[in-house]
Amino acid sequence: MCSHSLPPGQGERARVRGIRALQERKSKLRGFARDLRRSGTDAEQRLWTHLRDRRLVGAKFRRQHPIGPFIVDFCSPEHGLVVELDGGQHAANASSDQRRTDFLSRLGFRVLRFWDHDLLANTDAVLEQIAESLTNPHPGPLPARERGSTKEGEA
Repeated sequence: MCSHSLPPGQGERARVRGIRALQERKSKLRGFARDLRRSGTDAEQRLWTHLRDRRLVGAKFRRQHPIGPFIVDFCSPEHGLVVELDGGQHAANASSDQRRTDFLSRLGFRVLRFWDHDLLANTDAVLEQIAESLTNPHPGPLPARERGSTKEGEA
């Protein structure tokens, strides 16, 4: 036994405290997601009317869905697709949005971003882009050793 080990029972209590803290964070995140669903923007409400109940190419979507430390606007887990609607505040949060997109991409999600005003002005064009992504999905992220390599004969 190591001389720096915890007294009997201390390790178990620390593990339980860590699990409780994680459960509390998840519970708070779910509650926040629920609040966001109740108070969606006009653009979110409009898009949801087209995505709910498998209305767009039969794809199941969730709205204000927690993934890791983030809550995404719309997610089709079976298609690996996240759709985010950005309002005016997102222009100032570009680096934060990029970190979020990078995190989701590492999990294998494809992220589509649209400005609220674009959705409200041209809903059909946005729906076409989402439908295209659902029917022609991109392959998952390549393993690190394959990134940057090209197929034989390609430049």
